[in-house]
Amino acid sequence: MQSAGKSEEGSYDSKNVDVSAPVDADRGSTEDSANEDYGSSDDHIFSDPVVADRWRQIYEQARYENRHRFDPDCRWTAREETKLVRTIDWRIMIWAWVMFCSMDLHRRNINRAISDNMLEEIGMNTNDFNTGQTIFLLTFLAAELPSGLISKKLGADRWIPTLIVGWSIVAGSQAFVRGKSGYFVIKALLGLLMGGFIPDIVLWLTYFYKSTELPTRLAVFWTALSTTRHWFRGKNGWFTEREEYIMVNRLLRDDPSKGDMNNRQAVGLALLWKVLREWEMWPLYIIGLFVYIPPAPANTYLSYILRQMGFSVFQANLLAIPSQFIFAVNLLIITWVSKKFRERALVSSISNIWIFPWILALVVLPPDTNPWVRYALLTGLLSYPYCHAILVGWNAKNSNAVRTRAVSAALYNMFVQAGNIAGTNIYRDGDKPLYYKGNKALLAITSFNIVLFYLVKAFYVWRNRVRDAKWNAMTAEEREEYVLTTKDEGLRRLDFRFVH
Repeated sequence: MQSAGKSEEGSYDSKNVDVSAPVDADRGSTEDSANEDYGSSDDHIFSDPVVADRWRQIYEQARYENRHRFDPDCRWTAREETKLVRTIDWRIMIWAWVMFCSMDLHRRNINRAISDNMLEEIGMNTNDFNTGQTIFLLTFLAAELPSGLISKKLGADRWIPTLIVGWSIVAGSQAFVRGKSGYFVIKALLGLLMGGFIPDIVLWLTYFYKSTELPTRLAVFWTALSTTRHWFRGKNGWFTEREEYIMVNRLLRDDPSKGDMNNRQAVGLALLWKVLREWEMWPLYIIGLFVYIPPAPANTYLSYILRQMGFSVFQANLLAIPSQFIFAVNLLIITWVSKKFRERALVSSISNIWIFPWILALVVLPPDTNPWVRYALLTGLLSYPYCHAILVGWNAKNSNAVRTRAVSAALYNMFVQAGNIAGTNIYRDGDKPLYYKGNKALLAITSFNIVLFYLVKAFYVWRNRVRDAKWNAMTAEEREEYVLTTKDEGLRRLDFRFVH
């Protein structure tokens, strides 16, 4: 059987390319068995022609840009899919990593600058520094949702480059800062320009990776432009026609809702309000608010604390490297573990379980403790397994619709930034250099976070059981009627189950 190609009028025909039969199936047999998650299956959501026709109509109404590649009969081998994913990784993820590094460099280099007398040179103390960081985070937070809505209207391929150019110009202007006022202005502008970058890319990457692949790629961070053909990608683009069929159909079979909205479709105020009322997403927002507070103050002030303990500027900045390296390794490990066991809540709780003993030690150790011991504790604390990639992927999966995902990604990140604002102001000037009061507050928050993860898991288990009871009470005919006629959308559908 041949696939559904697309005619000039947008209708489907069967003349363009054969995508129903696997290519090189014998050669791919070994790899098929090695990776059971890859390769097409005859049993998928579009196996029922009635369901397939319903979704085809939805994709047409949404003017989904890849609808001409939608084909329920498309088949492919694990070898083909593995090759395609590697191509996406190589063509897309590396450039995303470069762009994210550009943003993070401008965002965090100030943490090292304060170890070299920057505060004294521009007439500030640590409370003034905290105020500047708070201004940055407030504008960062305020920009997230508006920037995400602009990106959804204009397209990420246009909006993200604009943001990058903007924050690069402003960051270069930091060389001319001579006082507190200039510092505050620069931080406000950087927050406004950087605020929309992360949720824009998080939404965009969901168009390329399946839900099981997403957290791992988020750990490295990547992005893509809106089309597969452009002048710098060659005449025929990055992907062959068959690869495009595989790419589109593997994503839609994993999550059909990824085609219910096109990439230039704006999100209106009514939809925004609707997403805000999706109360079953709020436990994830609450996690985002609290989970990253415990390591935030030490991460900001590590080099400064080391200087206060007697280390030189060079030593203070050099000694920050080990924790950053272990942090990166632990990030990849915890994300892999979550994917391996398909567990999000319990694995993510490891981040705060890791943090707890290090902060406890910082609270109970006497002031005359050897500086190297205190440095070792700070290094252990900041080497924690960062669960952000897991949580962002969790948020995207539970959104279950592009229109919901577009807003929920920004909302989640806004709660994260709100937590960062709180974390920025925990270490106060009167509590330095060992910040005993601040560390006691962080210990309490860490304990709360550990319990919170288990409560959120229990919440989603309960919500799934409620839906199971309603679904199982329906006859087969009622279920089919519901699937074809329901007005429920996204995570409100009775046939949707939350992941946890």
